[in-house]
Amino acid sequence: MSKVISNVYCVGRNYRLHAEELGNEVPSEPMIFMKPSHAVVSMNEGELVLPENSGEVHYESELVIRIGRRYEPGMTVDELVDVMALGIDFTLRDVQSEIKRKGHPWTAAKGFRNSAPITPYIAFPGIEETAAEDFTLLLNGNLVQRGNISDMIFSLQQIVDYVGERYGLDEGDHIFTGTPAGVDSIYSGDKLELSFGSRLLGSCEILKGPARAK
Repeated sequence: MSKVISNVYCVGRNYRLHAEELGNEVPSEPMIFMKPSHAVVSMNEGELVLPENSGEVHYESELVIRIGRRYEPGMTVDELVDVMALGIDFTLRDVQSEIKRKGHPWTAAKGFRNSAPITPYIAFPGIEETAAEDFTLLLNGNLVQRGNISDMIFSLQQIVDYVGERYGLDEGDHIFTGTPAGVDSIYSGDKLELSFGSRLLGSCEILKGPARAK
């Protein structure tokens, strides 16, 4: 990744079926959390190390957009976004369940190192063309997630307006825009492949992570 990583915003529960599969309420406004920039790592045929002793680790594939200029009210997504990628929001699910019960922030479950791998960037073709293609995640060669921005609860425009007006957006900021249904556990030795339409954008293998039960 040659581009600067500034703030990393993430949208929770932005696909209705994903919210339902985890037994969560569908939000009435965008649910925003953040990851440290140090969580971002290249997903380009490399190997990743994930926590081995923190309970279940879940994959959540997402479309990621990069902001190319400072946000001003009234700007469109097509004006703001210069490139996009696909990424995975790795989540320590057992840790998240515990800190949610206590009412604590999600950082421990979402912000660990290597928790936000992203593929090499491609040019952002605009909302209409982006919606014409699905993004998919293969786990060990099997399709486990398929998403399309047209199925989001909150559109890309609603997301950038919400984040930009409340927190600010500028060049180098990244937004993980939400995951579709199909999240599940990841284990040491698993291989992940992310594609946009028929184009493979990135892959990785889990070098270290939770051990699969025998």
